[in-house]
Amino acid sequence: MEVAEVESFAVSIPLAEPVSFATRTVEERDHAVTYVRTDDGVEGLGYTLGYGGAGLVADAVTDVLAPIVEGEDPRDTERLWREMFDGTVQIGRKGVMLRAIATVDVALWDVAAKAAGVPLYKYLGAYRDSVPAYASGGYYREGKGLEGLREEMGRYVERGHDAVKMKVGRLSPAEEAERVAAVRETIGDERVLMVDANGAWKSKPEALRTCRAIAEYDPYFVEEPVMPDGVSLMAEVNDALEYSVAAGELEFSRYGFAELLREGAVDVVQPDATVCGGITEWLKVANTAASYDVPVAPHYNWDLHAHLVAASENGTWVEYFHRDSDVKVFDDVIEEPLTPEDGEIALPDRPGHGIELDRDALAAFEV
Repeated sequence: MEVAEVESFAVSIPLAEPVSFATRTVEERDHAVTYVRTDDGVEGLGYTLGYGGAGLVADAVTDVLAPIVEGEDPRDTERLWREMFDGTVQIGRKGVMLRAIATVDVALWDVAAKAAGVPLYKYLGAYRDSVPAYASGGYYREGKGLEGLREEMGRYVERGHDAVKMKVGRLSPAEEAERVAAVRETIGDERVLMVDANGAWKSKPEALRTCRAIAEYDPYFVEEPVMPDGVSLMAEVNDALEYSVAAGELEFSRYGFAELLREGAVDVVQPDATVCGGITEWLKVANTAASYDVPVAPHYNWDLHAHLVAASENGTWVEYFHRDSDVKVFDDVIEEPLTPEDGEIALPDRPGHGIELDRDALAAFEV
C-alpha cells in the first residue's frame, strides 16, 4: 500500500451571528481539509481550524508536503512525520506548517486504522470505550447578558454535563466575578467549572486581579491567562494561584509542550492534534505529560479527540460545543458527528476515526 494522492482545500463556514471572547470577535470558522488516498482505494481525512489562514494551510499541504508523502507507505507515520517536520525546517516549526503537517498526519493514521479494520482508539490501544465531555461556551454576544449566560449553562446541566467552561477576560475583574458567580450558582457546587481567558492579560498583576476575584467560585482551571508565548509569565501566574493554569491549544510539537512542563507553566495540557502536529505528536505530548502526572484535556475537535482521550491513561475530558453554543459549525458538514449522552461520548465502531464529511455540504463552503 502506498499514498497515491494528497488533496487539500479550504472551507469557510459562517456563524449564525458574531460572537466574542477576550481577544477577538469570530464571524466564521474556516478549516483546511486534507484527503490522503492510497493505491488500493483507502481514503484518510485530516483537517484543522485556520483562524483566517486555512487557504495557506491547504497550499502548504499541496505544494510542500504532498511530494514528501506521495509514493510512501501511509502506515509509516513516525518516519513520514519526521520527514515532513525536518524537511520544512527553514519555513516552519510552528503555525501554518505544523497545522499542515497535522492534517496530513491525521489522515495517515485514519488510513492505517482503516486498513487494519478497527476504530482508531482500538488501533492506538484503548484505555476506555467512552469519554466524558465538558460543555464549552459562555461566549460574549450582544444582548446576551447574565440571564442569557445562566440560561446557556443551565441547558448544559440539563443535558447531563457535570463540567462546563466559560469565557472570561473581556470585562473588568468585578464584572467577570459577577459572570462567574452567576454560572457557579446555576450549575451548583458539585459540578466542575472551568474558565478560558484566551490570553487576555498582559502582566502578572493584571492576570491575578481577575483570577483572584473569581477564586471563591472554585474554578478547576483558568485557560490561557496570558498569551501562549509568555511561558515564564504563565508559570508565575500558575505559581501564584491556588487553582490550576491550563494551556496548549496554540502550542506546537512535543518541544513546545516540554517547555510548558519544564517551566511549571501548566497543571493541565490541552494539545490539539489538528494543531500541534497531528496524532503522532499528540501521543508524544500526552505520554510526556503522563511522566509529570499532568492530565490531558484536548482543545476542540471532539470527533477526533474522543479517540485519543479514550486511548490515553491521563486523558480527562473532551471539549464539546453544543449546536446552540454560538460557535459550533464544523459538525454541520460531518455525516455522523459524535454527540454526548448524559455528558459522555461513546466511541464509534467504524474503522479509522470514523469522520466522514458531506461532500455536497463542503462544496457550498469551499474557498
